[in-house]
Amino acid sequence: MNETIQFELNGENVSIKTSPMRRLIDVLRDDFSATCVKEGCGEGECGACSIFLNGKLANSCLVAVGSIKGMSVETVAHFQTTPAYRVIEQAFSDAGSVQCGFCTPGMVLAAYALLKENVDPDETDIREAISGNLCRCTGYNMIVDGVKLAAKRGNGKW
Repeated sequence: MNETIQFELNGENVSIKTSPMRRLIDVLRDDFSATCVKEGCGEGECGACSIFLNGKLANSCLVAVGSIKGMSVETVAHFQTTPAYRVIEQAFSDAGSVQCGFCTPGMVLAAYALLKENVDPDETDIREAISGNLCRCTGYNMIVDGVKLAAKRGNGKW
């Protein structure tokens, strides 16, 4: 049975009439054309579908759309409009953190989630923060370097 579900998507109030059991990733991609939200594993293991849900990092493939009524969803496409994104983007570029790019949206969001909470993370903190994201190209070292560089350049202003 379909329900009307209202939530905030990238700063705009939206509503959709759909089954409340549909995965949020499917609603974002199919109904709102948010193709920046990638599906990798579909089981919450890879981080490709990462979003911010009420400001907290979440895997959209694990969230039933009916559970987000009245909540705020932010995709990496919206996050790209922020000054924080530009700092992380440049740091990732300078550190060579990006290769194929499939994991990058999730890594960027995970980096920001960490830096909001810990402006001066050490390598262990960074590796733990990105541990929910799989990367098959970089071996993670360059991503860790990118997050370290972003932390340094952010000057604690996250």
